[in-house]
Amino acid sequence: MQSIHGHDVMQMMINSNQSYSKASLIEKINQQFGEQCRFHTCSAEDMDAAQLVDFLAQQGKFFEQADGFRTDDSKMCNHE
Repeated sequence: MQSIHGHDVMQMMINSNQSYSKASLIEKINQQFGEQCRFHTCSAEDMDAAQLVDFLAQQGKFFEQADGFRTDDSKMCNHE
């Protein structure tokens, strides 16, 4: 099964130039990468979309906006 790096999800968020709720981000991830896709980061693996969103939030990868949350390039680590 394919595993996508969390940076790819963060880049998708940046490219969309919109804010997300947890539910809308999970929906967008599933649309973009498929509901069966698994995700990994530099320090975690074998996550589904909901687990990835929770993990990224816990790691401080999002910033709050009035209409949800976003991310930007400064939130991505520079190692892989």
